[in-house]
Amino acid sequence: IYQDVTDQDFIDFFANEIAQKMALTGKKEEMQSILDKMPSTPIVNKFFHNKQNLTFEESGRQSGFDTPSFSNGAAYGDLDNDGDLDLVVNNLNQQAFLYRNNSESLLDNHYLKLRLKGPAQNTFAIGSKVVAYKGQQKLNFQLIPTRGFQSSIDYSIVFGLGPDDTVDSLEVIWPDRTRSLILQPKTGEVLEIDYAREARSPAGDTQKAPAPAPQLVEEVAAPFEAHRENDFIDFFQEGLTMRMISKEGPKMAVGDVNGDGLEDVYMCAASGSPGSLYLQGSKGFTMAKEPVFEEGANYEDTAAAFFDADGDGDLDLFIGSGGNQFAVGSRYLQDRLYFNDGKGRFSLNGSAFPVNGLNTSVAIPLDFDKDGDLDLFVGSRSIPNQYGQDPRSFLYQNDGHGNFRDAAKAYALNLQYIGMVTGAALVDLMGDEDPELVIIGEWMAPVVFRIKDGLFRRVDSNLSNYSGWWYAVASDDIDGDGDQDLILGNRGENFYFTGTQEDPAKLWIHDFDGNGTVEQVITRRVGGKDMPVPMKKELTEQIVSLKKQNLKYTEYAKKSIQELFPEEVLKKALAKEASYFRSAVALNDGNGQFTVVELPREVQFSCICGIYCTDLNGDARDDLILAGNDGSFTPQFSKLDASFGHVLLNKGDGQFDWVDNRTSGFFIRGDVKQLKGIKINKQDYVLAAVNSQKPRLFKLH
Repeated sequence: IYQDVTDQDFIDFFANEIAQKMALTGKKEEMQSILDKMPSTPIVNKFFHNKQNLTFEESGRQSGFDTPSFSNGAAYGDLDNDGDLDLVVNNLNQQAFLYRNNSESLLDNHYLKLRLKGPAQNTFAIGSKVVAYKGQQKLNFQLIPTRGFQSSIDYSIVFGLGPDDTVDSLEVIWPDRTRSLILQPKTGEVLEIDYAREARSPAGDTQKAPAPAPQLVEEVAAPFEAHRENDFIDFFQEGLTMRMISKEGPKMAVGDVNGDGLEDVYMCAASGSPGSLYLQGSKGFTMAKEPVFEEGANYEDTAAAFFDADGDGDLDLFIGSGGNQFAVGSRYLQDRLYFNDGKGRFSLNGSAFPVNGLNTSVAIPLDFDKDGDLDLFVGSRSIPNQYGQDPRSFLYQNDGHGNFRDAAKAYALNLQYIGMVTGAALVDLMGDEDPELVIIGEWMAPVVFRIKDGLFRRVDSNLSNYSGWWYAVASDDIDGDGDQDLILGNRGENFYFTGTQEDPAKLWIHDFDGNGTVEQVITRRVGGKDMPVPMKKELTEQIVSLKKQNLKYTEYAKKSIQELFPEEVLKKALAKEASYFRSAVALNDGNGQFTVVELPREVQFSCICGIYCTDLNGDARDDLILAGNDGSFTPQFSKLDASFGHVLLNKGDGQFDWVDNRTSGFFIRGDVKQLKGIKINKQDYVLAAVNSQKPRLFKLH
């Protein structure tokens, strides 16, 4: 088929017209007639150049791939025996493309070419694996030539060697698992290796394999129940949002609630399930029977913190309420405070806080007024069903007995509408023993507030240049210079769109059609223009006035948001930007200034939601354990699910070595929402809270 079956204009107009005609006449349209009405758009094939740092660069036209076609298959092989791989592309009703590789004349690179001859039942030795050892490099190739339906690549094996033409040795692992070793093979020519003639060692290793190095962490059984997410779809409420923010949990809190010297765990729950308190004993954890938590099962727990709210020497429990399924001001959005009787039994203080009624994301206990009791910063994630608008965050002042008043207007006026807060950390960045409050969020840059004389003053920091979709923040002396640095978990770069300082992604928030409902339009920069990310159907279903102005997808696809809406409308819109999406460390240079160093490439494959700092290898430098993923996006954007957790070994100066999961022992699938350190039997562990799964527990060696 040469037609574009996904052409939206055809689907919108002709397909509907044909369906209506068939319904009225009872006569089926001729298939060829339908196909003839579909647009036909041959396109140029793409070619991506490997930049050797786990990134690729599109270079099709520069490489000679510039002819539009209907291509449906490709295979490679050294067709002219010059040591580089040529390419054959199959086309529909069109001559096949044959591309000769000119690398041998343009580049001073060398090659090693092999032909394997297998036993009688497998003469091409299909399934064999060849390993070429070249200095510290190990080049692998497995001979599996099948490519799609009835297609195959050449059976020859070609290794590119770069400017150095030497290979130390070759190891051939035949399909029967026997092995042949060839020392210092000749390069620049075809080397034939015959199964029958080569000396072969028995299957498996000829020498006893060395014992594997001990892993840095070890997973152990976690005695906690699985998190159960409630069934709620945000997109039914807000048609233009790109992600659900009703699935932010579970969060957790760790602390000794019964004074026995052992750390206990409160695990948050989604609406419809009660949160759970796990008490640690000499034989492990047991779930406490707390009727007061059962009574809160309809709430969505979105934040938790243990702290001594009433000054009686034990840990009380703050639980933030949130989600996106409740209306603003709902009783189920009210944050809660539970008093501890000192024995790990809790009771609700129903009047602890003024009415807040927003989607809480984080709680940070702090004594900002230095009166000896602990106050609270409570950050808000969103206004329910109004994605993008800045919710109000709160500064609660404690009266010393666990009753709190809203003190933000008096002490932290510019903190109230700081943004869509996702996390915060209390850390002494200035080294003066007065802590700073660092706040992160979505569509915003990290913000630092200095707390002095009870007042919160925003620090003029170069972090304001790093607006992103920040998920997590932690602090540690990463570079060993005696001050605290920041570790910042961001969205990563493995996504539908990205942004830069010059070409940021934007979120436009306004009641664009004046119907009383606020819409959100995301744009990305293309050719210097702010191009809407939603498809025409998605946008016009929410903003009906755009339908008549944009009848065709081909017209809509060329219009920026400035061409879709009048200037006076956009001037009234709230426009947010995101220009930096990498997870990074921010090295403290003093006075609120930082050197931002991005974390290794592997970390950028997904978002980072959990951060834990500790010295894993005993070199007196704290390393990083990271985890994340976010499956809440619409199918258009796909899931952020390419992280299996990360262990980064600190090399100093903000540089880290990424350790593969098998070597580190840290491996987690799913959406990890938080990491917490916990001591069990005087041993350090890391506890990971995972959405819709059991928590995972890792022992640190």
